[in-house]
Amino acid sequence: MVGEIRLGTSSFTADGWNGSFYPKGMKSADYLGYYSRRFDTVEVDSTFYRCPTIEAVRNWALKTPPGFIFSLKIPQTITHQRILVDCDREFEEFVSTVQVLGEKLGPMVFQFPFFNEEVFTTPAQFESRLKAFFRKLPHYRFAVEIRNKYWLKPRLLDVLRQNNVALVLQDQSWMPHPKELGNYDLITADFAYIRWLGDRKGIEKVNNDVESDHYRSHRGTANVGGRLRKDPEARNYAVRLRQ
Repeated sequence: MVGEIRLGTSSFTADGWNGSFYPKGMKSADYLGYYSRRFDTVEVDSTFYRCPTIEAVRNWALKTPPGFIFSLKIPQTITHQRILVDCDREFEEFVSTVQVLGEKLGPMVFQFPFFNEEVFTTPAQFESRLKAFFRKLPHYRFAVEIRNKYWLKPRLLDVLRQNNVALVLQDQSWMPHPKELGNYDLITADFAYIRWLGDRKGIEKVNNDVESDHYRSHRGTANVGGRLRKDPEARNYAVRLRQ
């Protein structure tokens, strides 16, 4: 059985989109509706910086067709500043706001920075922090992105798998590609989450299809959501993949 595949971009607008993707002169208020007729998912980047208002989330839902899926970054106050400690109020506020999307609510992404040893002296400390916080997760889909390649070990994958949390597969230049990780099973949930964001020059090359194959080999039968970065080159590549 082949899983469902969704492909979109990180944000639905950026410099250079007006006049290239969006018709010249289109009002920004119409961007999301136009985007959602060409893609079936989007990763909302703005939620990383602040929790959206309920009114904004309702508008997202109203402007998109049935079946459209939003993935959202969890605010940095939770992932970077509080680092999963003493942030229950902020997390509950975020989840209660975005659940207004109803069936259009997709994975929520914990995007962690590269933590140095002043924050976590060992990967095990980070894993323990995750375990404690995961006990509080409501019944939605979640994904975790890490930026320390030395933490990408079976023990972390087991923590994610035990909680049905997806490891974000990514092509950042400082992170290993799936093909470099040997027999690691990188699919830790009943869905996969892929972000093509790293090697900007590489993304612009014709051999991008080869890069995609590296991730397909780890897909299995899971549902897959792929997001590309938001500049025009990546957006054009997303359009080609959709075709």
